[in-house]
Amino acid sequence: MKLLEERELHRLVDDISMAFFNKPYDDKVIYNNRLRTTGGRYIPSRRLIEINPKYAAEMGADEVEGIIKHELCHYHLHIEGKGYKHGDPEFKSLLKATGAPRHCQPLPSSKNRRKYTYKCRSCSQLYQRIRRVDVNKYRCGRCRGKLILQKERT
Repeated sequence: MKLLEERELHRLVDDISMAFFNKPYDDKVIYNNRLRTTGGRYIPSRRLIEINPKYAAEMGADEVEGIIKHELCHYHLHIEGKGYKHGDPEFKSLLKATGAPRHCQPLPSSKNRRKYTYKCRSCSQLYQRIRRVDVNKYRCGRCRGKLILQKERT
């Protein structure tokens, strides 16, 4: 999916809002290049939805539509004064009713960042990490066994 202009992006969000929530989206929506670990976010104090443009470029229209639906769940519940946070039952039920994903898929480009693979000596659980881990300080989260560095990608 190519990146849309701000007017086209707002039109897309408004169309999705009308189709799934039967309510218009009247506030601002923008791309935010600084988002790294998430597909989008809703900022209640500014009533603003931000979309990660990397998801539009790498994942396609279906994933972006899911991200927009998720953020619209936050938006509409916030406007109505209901529980709009991830743990609230209203939010969870609205996600299910609209078919919005709870989390977005990881970017394909982020999978290449994992450089270190650790293995537990006791239960053989594998851990992939971007940064190096001090094996004398950290243990296996499953069985508390000792970790060993299995491989390091250069």
